[in-house]
Amino acid sequence: MARMSTMPENHAEAAHSSRFNDYDRIAEGYAAENETSLLNAYYERPAMLELAGDVTGRRILDAGCGSGPLFHALRDRGAIVTGIDASAGILELARRRLGAGADLRVVDLAGPLPFSDEAFDDVIASLVLHYLEDWGPTLAELRRVLRPGGRLLVSVDHPFAITLMRHMAGEKPSYFETRIRTEEWTMGGQTVQMSFWDRPLHAMTEAFTAAGFRISVISEPPFVPEARELFPEELREITGQRFLGFLFFVLEAG
Repeated sequence: MARMSTMPENHAEAAHSSRFNDYDRIAEGYAAENETSLLNAYYERPAMLELAGDVTGRRILDAGCGSGPLFHALRDRGAIVTGIDASAGILELARRRLGAGADLRVVDLAGPLPFSDEAFDDVIASLVLHYLEDWGPTLAELRRVLRPGGRLLVSVDHPFAITLMRHMAGEKPSYFETRIRTEEWTMGGQTVQMSFWDRPLHAMTEAFTAAGFRISVISEPPFVPEARELFPEELREITGQRFLGFLFFVLEAG
């Protein structure tokens, strides 16, 4: 699906150009891939829903909602969901799925959020923070829109897994650096360059606590039983039901 390459630090500014992270261009292909892929459908989404627990009546912000599969699942469980994403093309697909009445808005998580203070009981940031170089302003905004005691649920690329894969590819990144990484994604016949910011676990936890969150859970969950036959046999032999894919956090707003 993707070919990984590493962008030198002095080229980091290029990652913010319009040719990077163009989800509008790959919207259809990305939505189809996300719907059924092993890592999304059988690992990340089930794990996030398990961490969310009973969401009946809770006001939830799906921050980086994409084409809406998690929004849909949360709404089916009784939550009152608002979805935001930076890609208008992706949100159009979400609206087709969720209906015209769904609260969906084009919002860039790197900027201010168009919500009042304490507007939500929970915020779910599913595989989205690793697109941002500086987590500080975004976490401050997410903390602002959460009620005291509200939860921020986060999933990100597992930092050690990324470092391991890059070493296996012949690169020599330092786990303890915060570095930009680029990948080439081809989906639905369209190819785009994607940029991500890799950072060590301690940098993540320090950013969370600096923004006023208390870390209640750090999770490396198993995949769901239905996925057992989908994982390569050699991977199952090494890891059993667990593997290094994504890292999950449950944070409480102070």
